[in-house]
Amino acid sequence: MIINPISGTSNKRGLDAVVRERLSPKGFDIEVAMTTCRGDATKLAANAVASGFDTVIAAGGDGTVNETARALRNTGVALGIIPCGSGNGLARHLDIPVDIGASLSVIAENHIMNCDCGTVNDRPFFCTFGVGFDAAVSEKFAHEKRRGKLTYLRRTFEEYISYNPEEYVISANGKVLTEKAFLVAVCNASQYGNNAYIAPDASMTDGLLDVTIIHSGTPLTTALVGFDLLTGYINRNTLIHTFRTSHALIERKNPGAAHLDGEPMLLDKSLSVQCHGESLLVYTPTLERPFKPIITPMRSMMRDLRYTIANIFQN
Repeated sequence: MIINPISGTSNKRGLDAVVRERLSPKGFDIEVAMTTCRGDATKLAANAVASGFDTVIAAGGDGTVNETARALRNTGVALGIIPCGSGNGLARHLDIPVDIGASLSVIAENHIMNCDCGTVNDRPFFCTFGVGFDAAVSEKFAHEKRRGKLTYLRRTFEEYISYNPEEYVISANGKVLTEKAFLVAVCNASQYGNNAYIAPDASMTDGLLDVTIIHSGTPLTTALVGFDLLTGYINRNTLIHTFRTSHALIERKNPGAAHLDGEPMLLDKSLSVQCHGESLLVYTPTLERPFKPIITPMRSMMRDLRYTIANIFQN
């Protein structure tokens, strides 16, 4: 198990003991390692593969999950997720509860799914890759000392006031699109995190990536897209253009900001995106529930609230 001690806002002290208590009776023999800097989770996961482990559990946010998963691709070693981050987009897409005890129950069920992943210029992502507004927000959020939803919302609002859309040329499925867009998101999973559904119908097992383009609109119409993100009705918004593809080329005028699974970075002006089918084994709930607008976000929100209240009384 790889633990990122500074992910999200929760304290990870004692997490190793909790995990051993819950999973040892199920036959898991667990070794624990802590990350200390960016890139550690990839090295630790690669060492686990080389040492013959059959499972690596990532306890952290989407960045930790990304670092861990990139070392597990095409190895036959399964990824378990204990979501402890600020957004937990991949866990939420897979319906893994954002609660330590409940997420451990998912791993204990021993139901493993063979999932796709994406790459952009050979860099892997498992949830979403994006350029434009969401990348600018991720870059600002990464420099914050305080994490959590309120900080993210503040940064989103501040960036929204001053953000200028860019022009992109997108080649996919034999067509070429030239778009002045607020953002372009390439999605292996359905959401950014915190139940913000940028590609509600995305599947991690169809061998395709869902591309969502948010066109440049007025301040009001663009703001309304934010509401549709939370209800799951974004595909019905007139500013949205979506399509599916196994690979695409996105070109912009200059190199600049991008994000992979919420982690900001600078990438080239030419971005080659590709889906790699059935390349990652992941522990998932036995019961798969299809996405339903409003209903799925509300169910997830109520479950989060229930776990939050239960943890308050337990502590």
